[in-house]
Amino acid sequence: MACLHDHSCEDHDCAADWSLYKHIDLSKVSALNEAVPGSVKSVFKAWEQRLNSSEGHLESNDGDPELLVFIPFTSDVKIKSISVVGGADGTSPCKMRAFINRDGIDFSDAQSMQSIQEWDLAENLQGMLEYQTRYSRFQGVASLTLHFPENFGGETTQIRYIGLKGEATQLKRDVVATIVYEITPNPSDHKTKADSGAGFSHVE
Repeated sequence: MACLHDHSCEDHDCAADWSLYKHIDLSKVSALNEAVPGSVKSVFKAWEQRLNSSEGHLESNDGDPELLVFIPFTSDVKIKSISVVGGADGTSPCKMRAFINRDGIDFSDAQSMQSIQEWDLAENLQGMLEYQTRYSRFQGVASLTLHFPENFGGETTQIRYIGLKGEATQLKRDVVATIVYEITPNPSDHKTKADSGAGFSHVE
């Protein structure tokens, strides 16, 4: 089910804050049935660059619209939503299936295995639609495999951008540690108030 942002902030800065782009291990991203080897790497970019196709796009081989995209991360992540910008004239993918932490699967595996979630996609040419995950299932994700089995009738499937939003586990731990540190009372603060005659007594 397509919907817009799942949190109250809908501006560009907020979209960038939730982006998992920097946590993708781009050197190990791969795709099956791509017409130009390595072109899959061009679809992962900053949110504000999602419509910039100057670096190319991912396209399937002629007459075969199926694509399988493997996305490993540099640390475990939690995925809240996925955005896909496809091509025009029927070349956008119309279905998406997700598998997590399943390295090295091929089309036969993808077709026979139960995906963790499936979506019917719209032609999202401006990149403003997001597809929400069943968040509880997308925890501790070391790698994500996206299967695009068909499109809207084009001879090939084109993908110009894939955006992932969520949280990196390591980053979340750092944030929690910072908050705990900041709310822990600092004895030196109390002593300063006592010394300044603010009415606080300091017990040694």
